[in-house]
Amino acid sequence: MDKEFDIKNHDTRDPNPWLAMYLDSSIPINNQTKQALMRDNNSRSTRYLLPFIKLWSKISMFFIHILKFFVPKLFNSSKALHRILALGLKRFVSPDANLLIFRHFHAGSEILEFIAKNVPGTQVTTSPLKPYDFKDVRDDLFLNHDLNLYNFVIKLNSELREKEQTIAKQTDLNLEMVSEDQFNHIQFPNRWTNILDLRSAIELFTPFYQLFLTANDFVRASNSLQLDETIAIYTTQILGTPGHLGLVNNKHPMVPTSTYTAAYRLVLHGLATETLHEILVNIKLGRSKDGVVTPA
Repeated sequence: MDKEFDIKNHDTRDPNPWLAMYLDSSIPINNQTKQALMRDNNSRSTRYLLPFIKLWSKISMFFIHILKFFVPKLFNSSKALHRILALGLKRFVSPDANLLIFRHFHAGSEILEFIAKNVPGTQVTTSPLKPYDFKDVRDDLFLNHDLNLYNFVIKLNSELREKEQTIAKQTDLNLEMVSEDQFNHIQFPNRWTNILDLRSAIELFTPFYQLFLTANDFVRASNSLQLDETIAIYTTQILGTPGHLGLVNNKHPMVPTSTYTAAYRLVLHGLATETLHEILVNIKLGRSKDGVVTPA
């Protein structure tokens, strides 16, 4: 265990807020992921670089928005975007932040597959995105992630309407697709340049996302974050546990919000995915019937 998460180092006159969050068990989340997130929150990059990067990001997005209004097809290249993202992740993002980013695609893919396999009478095929290396990022990984979400919602609900069905609680759950721990990622680089925390990396990448994608692709990507509520509702309908909706912060997809908040909401999106995935893990391992582990 890292020393910052050791209760022996607790100072009652100067308590570490990230130690408190790590020890708190009210929110289900994978332990290694939780450690990575707490270290990321307490990193020098978060404390010293993030405020300046956020300012640069918002100013850049404003001018790119104006540029795209007059020349909407300039720089449109998903391939170029994802090459930049892959290089940036490899060269400048910290191992903890890379772990959180790569885990997100695996956990999200498994949640969609769980829903698809636990709605009887439907035949919705999913397109899992499970990157293991930076090379996998180049295959339009981030763009395809957003497309998968919308296509999944469209295909599932078109079948439900056609067959006049609804999503209902299942007593015999199919959890074969749920990985119980990590996803066998590569050992992420830890050179002197790999310093960026998760939020700084997202804030830096967001203007590039806006610049190299069409306006439709960028707005759709931003709005897809609010589908957290939709996916959570599907899952709670299957589990019969609506209380889990309290863990979702990106809500109301029918009322889209500003793209300028996309970076912050993307971090919340990652947290919502991790908590929902851990709920499924807890059920699979028999820790509880609804995914909530009750302390002894």
